[in-house]
Formats: sequence, structure tokens, C-alpha cells
Amino acid sequence: MTFDILLAAIELVFAPKVLAIILAASVFGLFVGAIPGLTATMAAALMVPLTFFMDPVPAVSAIVAATAMAIFAGDIPGAMLRIPGTPASAAYVEDSYAMTRKGQLRAVLGLNLICSALGGVIGSIILMVAAPALAKIAMRFSSDEYFWLALLGLSCAVFIAASNPVKGVLSLLIGLSIAMIGFDPSAGFPRFSFGITELTGGVDFVPAMIGMFAIPEVIRNIVNIHQVKPVQQRVSHVFAGLRERLAHRWWNILRSSGLGTLIGALPGAGADIAAWVCYAVSKKLSREPEKYGTGHDEGIIDATASNNAAVSGSWVPALVFGIPGGAVTAIAVGIMYMKGLNPGPRIFTETPEIIYAVLIAFLIANLIMVPLGYVAIRMAGLIIGVPRAVLMPIIMIFCMVGAFSITNSGFAIVIVLVLGLLAYGMEENGIPLAPAILGIVLGPLVERNFVMSMTKSGGDLLSLFDRPIAAVLGVATLAMWLMPALLAMLRSFRNGRA
Repeated sequence: MTFDILLAAIELVFAPKVLAIILAASVFGLFVGAIPGLTATMAAALMVPLTFFMDPVPAVSAIVAATAMAIFAGDIPGAMLRIPGTPASAAYVEDSYAMTRKGQLRAVLGLNLICSALGGVIGSIILMVAAPALAKIAMRFSSDEYFWLALLGLSCAVFIAASNPVKGVLSLLIGLSIAMIGFDPSAGFPRFSFGITELTGGVDFVPAMIGMFAIPEVIRNIVNIHQVKPVQQRVSHVFAGLRERLAHRWWNILRSSGLGTLIGALPGAGADIAAWVCYAVSKKLSREPEKYGTGHDEGIIDATASNNAAVSGSWVPALVFGIPGGAVTAIAVGIMYMKGLNPGPRIFTETPEIIYAVLIAFLIANLIMVPLGYVAIRMAGLIIGVPRAVLMPIIMIFCMVGAFSITNSGFAIVIVLVLGLLAYGMEENGIPLAPAILGIVLGPLVERNFVMSMTKSGGDLLSLFDRPIAAVLGVATLAMWLMPALLAMLRSFRNGRA
């Protein structure tokens, strides 16, 4: 990249019209992300009609800004109400809400905001510098690698529920059972649909997430309507004490931003999977794993930095090879084609100033996240002072509208209610929700890629280890399964000798 190209890209981005569009899209993304059920993908989709009247740079920049803001804004209702605004916030919602119950709402929202911005900035820089190399790594992944990667992610459920592995496995099996509803990917035959037409397409993740997180909280507030009091009335001085926390966790931010970018570069992975994986890695490497899920800031920092970095990483295959890494980049690639741009290696030589202008827009969107996010947090803080008798019905309305808007079907509301009651029963019996959510997210990915690998190899299980990257991931996954048993055997052997 020459200085002239960089200068031309800067001129394109810093035009007053483009900056105004980025600002407006950012505000819109904050609004959409803060409403449970209205995902970052929906924010990008709702922007599409407006991009018809824009030039290429402001059109794609609007998608970038709205997506980045929506990912962060999903943390706000998660911390305040234990209802993730977007799927990317689900991994650490328990810790966020636990901190709020301890009276640390200011601290957790400050962490969410700064770590989201830092993760996004680091991911954007990595995207600028290493896009071709990251794309080459991602393009080497076949169904074998994706199978082991997803299975490795499912194994993270053991660490997420380390306090009671048996209940963690039970929760994971419940999630996998829900994920199996719908068409069999190999035979194309509906299973576990019980003759209900709406279930043949499976259970959509967003209504499931809304139901399993929102409904139990609403029920608890209704049952204890007179006992529940606001945990904190005002959200002020959001950045107080953050310097010390971040100085202590700087390595977590760098590690998870890098890992989140790598995961985001894998087609189909996305910010939600990046958050789950980085949360589990953080817990595994932490000196205080027992504190996770009880309001510990370490997992929040790791997962929050990773999901915004993954947003940047997901653009690697889209820009370099023209292959969307997820739903948001699929929308952006469609807009680029509509504007006469052809994403792929040649775009870096034919119109490099436009591509680098989009990359600079990533940086701008994540930088302005701090002031805009601060305003959003201060405004959202008013929610805490609303009486629960008024707030809970409003939350229910937003949840139902969000679930309906995803599928355009009233059956999504039934899913929200049924899974909400199931989740309430699970929590009342000490069964954690996080492994079930992870099973719903990764279950289809495991099954689909396993079926593809077996079809290609004629049913040879050893073929899953044929490729070098797949072999490394497979050995790592099997080692994770066998390690607890080996450690237990070693411990009993030592005790026997003693």
C-alpha cells in the first residue's frame, strides 16, 4: 500500500457526508443491539434499503458501523437485566449480571465498552496488516477441521460448568437435543418435529436465547415482585477504576483480540462462537477459574474483546476471496456487487483506495464507540430505576417482538415461552444454562461437518485425522476429554503409593 493510496482512502472516509453516515449508522446499531432479539445481523439487514442511495464507501461503512455498535450494545441489557441483546453477549451474561447484583453495574458496563472498542481496534489493525495471510489459513479449513473446531467448542462446556461437571453435561445434552430438531442433514428427513410444520426447519437460535435468558428472569421478578429492588439507581463515572483493571488484564485483551480475529476469519464462526471459545480459554488459563459465573471480570474482558475483534476478522474471507464469513459480510458483499465492486484478490489492485477506506472505517467505528457508548449507557441507566411491575411487561413485549421479527412467525413466541419455562426449571435445580446454549449454537455445526466428512471418506473415522490442522485439533480435543481421567488415575496412584 503506497502513501498515495492511503491518502486517497483517508479523503474518501473523512468526507463530511461519509462521517455523518457512519455516525447515524452507529446510533442506529446501538439502538438495535440494545433490544433483546434484534441482532447485529438484523441491524445490517435493515440498513440495506438505505444503501441503495449511497456510494460504495459510505454504503459499506454504514454496515460496518451498525454491526460493531450492535455487538457492544447487546452487553447493556445483559448486564442490567440478564437478557443478552445479541447472541454474542450470551457467553458472559452470567458474570455481567452477577457483577450488577453486587452493585458493580458501572464497572461492568465500563469494561464492556472499553474492551469492545479495544478488541475492535486491535481486530481492525490485524485485518489491515494480515488479511491475506489470515484468509489463506481460513481457506485451508475443510469439514474435518470445522468438525474438530466445533467439537472443541462443545468440550468447553465442561470448563464453563466446572463446579458441577455432571449438571454441565446434562445441560449440554439438553442443548444438543434442541439442536437436533428439524431436518436430518444427511437424509433430509424431519426428526423430533412431532408433526409440527414450524419445527421442521429447526429451532432458531435467537428465540431460544431470548426464552432461556429472559423468561426465567421475568418469572423470578414476578414471583418476588415486592422483594426485588433495583440494584443501582444511577450509572455514572463509568470509567472510574478501569485503568487499574485493564492494566492488570492487558494480556487477556491482546490474547482474546487475536484469537477472536482468527475465529472470525473462519467462515460460519462469527462473534458469538468467538466469545464462547475465548471465555472458555480464559477460564482454563485463569488462576481463579472457580470465580467464573459469579461476577468475575476476567472472563468478561476476554469474551468482550474477542467478539468485537471477530467482527473485523469475519471480513477477511469476504474482502480477500469474496467469500462471506457470515450473514453480515454476506449482506456487505451483496452491496459491493450491487455497487459494481467485485470482492476478491483483484479488488486490492483495481480499486485499493476503496478497500482501504472501508478498513479505515472499521477503526473510526470502534473509536467513536467510546463516546457514543458512554451516552447510551447513561441513557440506559434510567431503566434500573423503573419499577419492576412496569419494566417486566415492557421487557416481555420487546422479547416477543424481537423473536417474531427474526422468523416472521408467531411460532417463535411459542418457542420463547416453552424454552423459557424449561430454562427456569433448569436453574431452579442448579443446572447451568451456558452449556445448553453452547449446544444449540455448535450442535448443527458438529453434525453437518461430521456428515460431510463421513460422506467424503466412505465412513472412515480415521480420515478425520488425515489433514495436519485437523489432526492437531483432533488430538487437542481428545486430550481435553482424557486429561481429567488421566489426572484422576495419577492422583489415585500417588495416594496408593503413599
